[in-house]
Amino acid sequence: MRSVLVAVCASAVFGVCGAVPAVAQTSTPVQATAVASSPVLSLAPLTDLFAERLLVADKVAAAKYGTDKPIDDPVREQQILDDVSSRAVGLGLDPAAVAAVFRDQIEANKVVQRGLYARWDAHPELRPVERPDLVTEVRPVLDRITSELLGALAETEGVRSSGGGCEVRLVVAAGRSARGYGLDGLHLVGLGRAVPSVCG
Repeated sequence: MRSVLVAVCASAVFGVCGAVPAVAQTSTPVQATAVASSPVLSLAPLTDLFAERLLVADKVAAAKYGTDKPIDDPVREQQILDDVSSRAVGLGLDPAAVAAVFRDQIEANKVVQRGLYARWDAHPELRPVERPDLVTEVRPVLDRITSELLGALAETEGVRSSGGGCEVRLVVAAGRSARGYGLDGLHLVGLGRAVPSVCG
């Protein structure tokens, strides 16, 4: 899976620069153009939501920076994992697999938050001038993305269980999502952290 993460990040970088996303080497070659043109086989619904969620991490960081609220929030994180595991059952999904995907999203968001903290510590002039409200502004957006992610996981279950074919599609989708959402270097690293559990 390490090689897949590297390929996803490389693909995302090329995608942001406007080049054709790279495709990882697998035992089952798949034409990237065919993958990208087939909405049924695409993992873009997932990677688009991953990218959107990563951008919300900026608001989470802005809300917490300079306060006593830690980046790590084990209680809140477990609440999210318990919630999505329970909802997964109703969608006919494996609760453990769904929890793993959401754990990756949580960790990816923390990668972005820590990166922003370091940037703001080093460059005070870049610090946010407004502090979003976590409860009224940020969490409703995250809750909406959570619901959409659960739906996307259900819709892409067949693709995600397709072995090597899933990894190729993941690389292509991640590159396109990174370009579409204009992810910078920090958020590309976050995107790489967000994907390990996609291809089950």
